Amino acid sequence: MTIPGVADESSGSPMLSAARQVAPIVMGYLPVGAAYGVLAQQAGLSLLNTVLMSVLVYAGSAQLIAVGMFAAGLNPASIVATTFVVNLRHLLMSASLAPNLRSWNKCELALFAYEVTDESFAVHSMRFARGDLNKTICFGINALAQLSWILASFVGFFAGASIPSVEPLGIDYALPAMFIALLVMQMKNGLHVLVAGFSGLLAILLNKAGADQWSVILATIIGATFGAGVESWTRKQSL
Repeated sequence: MTIPGVADESSGSPMLSAARQVAPIVMGYLPVGAAYGVLAQQAGLSLLNTVLMSVLVYAGSAQLIAVGMFAAGLNPASIVATTFVVNLRHLLMSASLAPNLRSWNKCELALFAYEVTDESFAVHSMRFARGDLNKTICFGINALAQLSWILASFVGFFAGASIPSVEPLGIDYALPAMFIALLVMQMKNGLHVLVAGFSGLLAILLNKAGADQWSVILATIIGATFGAGVESWTRKQSL
């Protein structure tokens, strides 16, 4: 089943379709992943540890925070606890995607979950909404996204010795720009725009109020509840 007017990305070569859909993610991952590699090198991490973090942890914001905390000399327990809180949002993303994966076996679910990020979650949400549940495309999107992140962190590490600071390069714009592009692609009606604006504003207010890393998680839960309430009220009014 497909939505009228939306191209069927599952047709043709699955890997080619995966490459087309993952392209926006890769364009964002390359500069941000390189920035992570630069910061990791400057923080004193080895090439092995820098790349292994991209392979085993594979969470951009958590990796950048961990590198900053490592550079500040904080103890390992603090780093682990902080990155754990930062990544709690994956529970919400998993709960959202789970209904579409009921027919998958445990090994497939584990492999898929291992490579889900904020960006790939956005792409998969759009695919599942239009009925595209092709497993090859799912794993192709995840694998290509992670490979681009690993490659970028590898290149960034070697560039770190010749780049005194990443801020003047303006690399910090890439991740927000990518998220904005993915968000716009998911907006189908006025309710989506309302919920996105409400959740974004709420996240900023919570952050300013001292919620820090919990701000995004709380704003997501409250925003989703708000959106569900508005949608339910609208349906009742139309009856």
